[in-house]
Amino acid sequence: MRRPSPLVTFVLSAFALIVGLTFLWTKVSPWTSYPVAVLAHVTLEQAAPMWVRAVHTRPGSIEVDTTVEVVVPQAGGRKAEITLDADPGRYAYGLPIFLALLLAAQTVGKSGSRWQRAFAGYLLLLPAQVFSVVMYLLMQMILAAQLNTRALRVDPWQLEAIVYGYQVGVLVLPTLAPILVWLWLDQQFFRSFFMSRWKQS
Repeated sequence: MRRPSPLVTFVLSAFALIVGLTFLWTKVSPWTSYPVAVLAHVTLEQAAPMWVRAVHTRPGSIEVDTTVEVVVPQAGGRKAEITLDADPGRYAYGLPIFLALLLAAQTVGKSGSRWQRAFAGYLLLLPAQVFSVVMYLLMQMILAAQLNTRALRVDPWQLEAIVYGYQVGVLVLPTLAPILVWLWLDQQFFRSFFMSRWKQS
């Protein structure tokens, strides 16, 4: 029986590892993503102090009490401040993708310092994950305020920037960031395994 090519082995290993590690990650994500919540807490207080009254973090959750007031439906015109919440792990699923690529490369490349690169990748993914969580929370806030620039005390271009940041942070970064981090940390394997075969073909 013909042995699968290294490329097929890499692809199948990566797919199987992504499935397995994602399942495992769902069990531990409240703790592995807790630093994301802590960093998002700091980022919100520093970047949007005019909106943030208090931020509460715990494993698996971040809750933001804002100073933005909106009219409560069926409450006689009374206003209430917006409270937001999010699960940081929802935007940290890039970690199992990165680890799966790293381990799949080990099955065909046998390169060293795996644990060091795994830890480095975890740290390098944190900024992208924080950006995603912060953009998600800001987007929920402006939607709750019905894009009212007066209630939010911002200019229209700032709302557009948040909407664009939300699209990038929620739709693109969670999947793209782990691939880019892996390519950077495992570039020796990528050059020797992929580029050499591309040149030969």
